[in-house]
Amino acid sequence: MHGHRSRSHSVVHGSIPRALATVSMLAGLIMGEAAHANTFDRAPFGTTQDGQAVDIFTMTNDHGLRIRFTSYGGIITAIDVPDRSGHFGDIVLGLKTLREYETIGAVYHFGGIIGRYANQIDGAKFTLDGQTHHLIANHGTNTLHGGPDGLDRRVWAVSSTPVPNGVAATLVYVSKDGEENFPGTLTVHVTYTLTNDDELRIDYQASTDKDTVINLTSHSHFNLSGNGSGTVENQMLLVNADRYAPMRGPDKIPTGELAPVEGTPFDFRHMTAIGARLHSGFPQMVYAHGYGHDFLLNRQPGRRLTFAARAFDPRNGRVIDCFTTEPALEVYTANFLDGSVVGSSGTKYNQYGAFTLATQHFPDSPNKPNFPTTELKPGRDFRSTTIFRFATDAALPALPR
Repeated sequence: MHGHRSRSHSVVHGSIPRALATVSMLAGLIMGEAAHANTFDRAPFGTTQDGQAVDIFTMTNDHGLRIRFTSYGGIITAIDVPDRSGHFGDIVLGLKTLREYETIGAVYHFGGIIGRYANQIDGAKFTLDGQTHHLIANHGTNTLHGGPDGLDRRVWAVSSTPVPNGVAATLVYVSKDGEENFPGTLTVHVTYTLTNDDELRIDYQASTDKDTVINLTSHSHFNLSGNGSGTVENQMLLVNADRYAPMRGPDKIPTGELAPVEGTPFDFRHMTAIGARLHSGFPQMVYAHGYGHDFLLNRQPGRRLTFAARAFDPRNGRVIDCFTTEPALEVYTANFLDGSVVGSSGTKYNQYGAFTLATQHFPDSPNKPNFPTTELKPGRDFRSTTIFRFATDAALPALPR
């Protein structure tokens, strides 16, 4: 127990030997002399209910880290990373079959590319250039994650992409003008890169032929103890944010305010157990049944990529660091999993069995002029990057200052 506390202290304060504070040494410490070649594999994953063939892809870096994803929704179905002892485990929730992703996945959105507008749009409508666009309500009276058939329910074209330091694939989907009632034909490219520095880099690029709105994210549900291993309440989280977006009530629409985290359950500016205040009677926690809020990330002038968050499992030493160009981070604690879903782990998924680190713009930004804009115009590409860096406390990269 004492040894675990010591490691946790290092995660918080970065007080680790300088010789260990590089990502490059991680492979040597946890993999010994074992070597793996970068690989990119494709296999059939079934056919959608409307007859489209779907493949599953596996990317492996030269340390043996593995990412699996499908052409259906760009869904990341598995992320296999080592713990401090070098034992590999899958750290994201998933499902076993394509049919489950088409049905159960439509409710929980495990691992998918979310869009055309991630999160909520109030009243399923927004006004752009003086015209009101009526979307499809699929979450009460609101639109959630782009509507009932958002980007995570579409089949994408996938091709291998050469990169110098790892393995990559680019996914392409053309969302036609009027799809889910959004204006403009939106052409979306998403590139997944698994680097030999043990990072998953997600690059988004999109263009439109009409004025529109856009908000894209990746919706992996993480559990650093392993897929389906139980609650994440004892896992630790640090979020680089002084403010967050409160909700107006149980419908989870933001008020438009950006409130201080200080003195609230949302203060993760120092490493804190996810469960420490999860059951608080604070009204915002009651509205969401846990965490389900967006944080305004602290940005440093002149830096495109911002450090967003660090998650850590004291039991096995696994760490995720998140960096992004997006202004906000949604932390969601799987509040509505209820044991009715048996996941790819073969175990039931229960409440608080995962957390998200969903980098994005704020919910309902098209109706909140004080939030950063989500408008996209013809001739101006949307570009965004998020990086998830995987490590252990055996060789921990120092946090940015």
